[in-house]
Amino acid sequence: MVVGNRAGRIGIGLGKANEVPEAIRKAIDKAKKSLQTIALAGTTIPHSVVGHYGAGKVMLKPDSTGTGIIAGGPVRAVMEAAGVADVLTKSLGTNNPHNVVKATVEGLVQLRSKREIAQARGKQREALRV
Repeated sequence: MVVGNRAGRIGIGLGKANEVPEAIRKAIDKAKKSLQTIALAGTTIPHSVVGHYGAGKVMLKPDSTGTGIIAGGPVRAVMEAAGVADVLTKSLGTNNPHNVVKATVEGLVQLRSKREIAQARGKQREALRV
């Protein structure tokens, strides 16, 4: 289960139970407890990144406004929940949806905004090249 506020917060959860509604409820509860904040640059991501989890790798690239989400099923769900509207993705390695979702979230968590990078380098944001 993937939950998000479509504005840069996302969480994933997996629930198991004998009945489907109970499993969904458990998954949503776990996903809400694992919310993480990601950096966005408008409707896209700030820079290219590759997320890894197990044998799954997901490549994420920013794209211009109006492109949409170019992604397969599991990655598309994560991007929509996170609020990313314009991105190019490629799933490499496994096609196991659990590992692909976790690799996508791992890639999104690695993203840094220009402000965070400038702060880490001890420079003003305007001093960085675009």
